[in-house]
Amino acid sequence: MSRKKENNIEKRVKEKVIIFDGAMGTSLQKYDLTPDDFLGKEGCYEILNLSRPEVVSEVHASFLQAGCEIIETNTFGANRAVLEEYGLKDKAYEINLAAAGLAREVASSFSTPDRPRFVSGSIGPGKKLPGLGQISFDQLKDSYYEQAAGLIDGGVDLLQVETAQDLLQIKAALVAIFKAQKEKRKKLPVMVTVTVDSSGRMLLGTDMLTLITALSSFPLFSLGLNCGDGPQAMVEALRTLKKNSPFLISALPNAGRPALRDGKYIYDLSPEGLATEIKRFVEAFGVSLVGGCCGTTPEHLKAVVREVDNLDPARRNYRFSPGCASTFRAQPFRLKPRPLIIAERTNVNGSQAFRQLLLKEDFEGMMEIAREQQKEGAHLTDVALATPGREEAADWKIFMPKLNLQLEIPVMVDSSNTSALEVALKNYGGKVIINSINLEDGGVRAQEIIDMAREFGAAIVAQTIDEKGLSRTAEEKLRVASRLYDLLVNKNNFKPSDIFFEPLTFSLASGDRHYADTGRQTLTAIRLLKEKFPKSQTILGISNVSYGLSA
Repeated sequence: MSRKKENNIEKRVKEKVIIFDGAMGTSLQKYDLTPDDFLGKEGCYEILNLSRPEVVSEVHASFLQAGCEIIETNTFGANRAVLEEYGLKDKAYEINLAAAGLAREVASSFSTPDRPRFVSGSIGPGKKLPGLGQISFDQLKDSYYEQAAGLIDGGVDLLQVETAQDLLQIKAALVAIFKAQKEKRKKLPVMVTVTVDSSGRMLLGTDMLTLITALSSFPLFSLGLNCGDGPQAMVEALRTLKKNSPFLISALPNAGRPALRDGKYIYDLSPEGLATEIKRFVEAFGVSLVGGCCGTTPEHLKAVVREVDNLDPARRNYRFSPGCASTFRAQPFRLKPRPLIIAERTNVNGSQAFRQLLLKEDFEGMMEIAREQQKEGAHLTDVALATPGREEAADWKIFMPKLNLQLEIPVMVDSSNTSALEVALKNYGGKVIINSINLEDGGVRAQEIIDMAREFGAAIVAQTIDEKGLSRTAEEKLRVASRLYDLLVNKNNFKPSDIFFEPLTFSLASGDRHYADTGRQTLTAIRLLKEKFPKSQTILGISNVSYGLSA
């Protein structure tokens, strides 16, 4: 089902604040549902899409009657990984398809040219986090793919990764969603909302600036918050989003902080109280998409509609700094003072000690070297594990999860093995820099790595090497860099700010007179690169100039 042009949500959000619905679970719990309604799968509210569709439709209608413009499908836990607990894993696609169809039908019945109604495909976090090793990236990705496929086929207008707590979980969802969209040739807006505690951090310790940076290379419609301990707990996180996020901001809080009474969670924030807070979000923080989460009823949303329906979000003069990120820290590419320092003692080619630890499979010892570089002030660490006689991909599978959970500074993944590189990316929640691509084979391998970088939201080091080998003169380096830029930006829609041009240099100790001027040529090339590609970065292993010379 294609969306009418005039009903396009991306156009609508430019005209006004968009209002989502409230809590599906809270609403369903008010019905006198029996074990038979759940087909013996009590607690699985997603099965009601098949067993009691009229109840789900009635909830959707109640929020649309309150004035909401977007209703979310009853699919928060409708992925295979969750449904397996109820013996329903093989019904994942069917449940999502049915849920999307129900919501689509109800939304269409309320939609008018002046007030179009939309359907958002709800994709929850599940119960197992890949960042904690509770489920593999591939298992979660495949589960999300099946869910996204059902929602897309059912006719949703956008896809909503919500209540996210783990960067790696978000990436698994995004990889799956964009894969499903590509295969179905259906491009829909994708939004991400995360849950934070009172300190403004996600469950694994990720703050908002790190979240923004980690997801900055994905084509998101919006990035925001949902659930949590109510509107007040979102304020500092929203402040960070307002100042730094290049995406639209969404906020869908709970109706206050939940309290357990008589075996039920009670939310004490009144409709008027919620509406007042959300109005503040729009006027103070430039929030464009609002709604409710747990505990919010049609009465809550009716009050929100009264307060914000005719408001324009505050203008945001955000300043996003391109960079990379670990699970815990965002690292801008451009610093004052420069330079960006990338340590290399976690590289088997640059550190004999690190290499010996790998051969002994002392991964904790390897982590200690990484932590030492962090203490010494490095901004990133370059990690290379390729060692003769060892399975590189297997080593990444062990070491990368440790880096993901134990190291604050981000990682540069240094590998020429695409299979190993993919394993590394599937085990790291932050945004890495991939080292590297070149045009030695005309760009065949470079294209493989670019595809992978786009899929996982990574930056790339692009070396000035072509079919003729390493470029020597500044002009040759600029010519090869221009080809790389064309491949990355013009042919693959890669962000210029995510490119690190490496003009390379030769050692003065080579003895070859042709290389005597190599240092000056490289410095000239850096100036030319910065002039021609001002949004991109430059990188250089400066120790190469003196390699082989005595101290």
